Amino acid sequence: MRQIPIGAKGEYSLVVTAEHLANRFKDAMLPAVLATPVLVMIMENAALNAIKTYLNPTESAVGTRIDVIHLAATPIGLTATAKAEVTGVDGRRIEFRIDATDGIERIGTATHERVLIDKVKFEERLKLKGG
Repeated sequence: MRQIPIGAKGEYSLVVTAEHLANRFKDAMLPAVLATPVLVMIMENAALNAIKTYLNPTESAVGTRIDVIHLAATPIGLTATAKAEVTGVDGRRIEFRIDATDGIERIGTATHERVLIDKVKFEERLKLKGG
């Protein structure tokens, strides 16, 4: 792994479709808006995109913590975009600040942590668990 600089940035966008809605993803009685777990996925992908270029081919980074505030509803058809910035690096642990918008307003904010892994060792550990 190359040194990951504080301030490294990444983003990830997703056009909201029926499969991303709270009323399809979780409970039919919920409104037809972007589900919070999908917002989390968008945010995590933005964070990963911020550090991908610094990783060796045998490395990845898994999410270990996220503190999300879902601020506003996003209906079908809008594009949800998360932008992540590295705010701290401590050995294998990387911290991020993330903001998300839907082209109209800010829809979420988060702090997030990922830990660097060796993909081969990680897969070996999963095999021991029967995975």
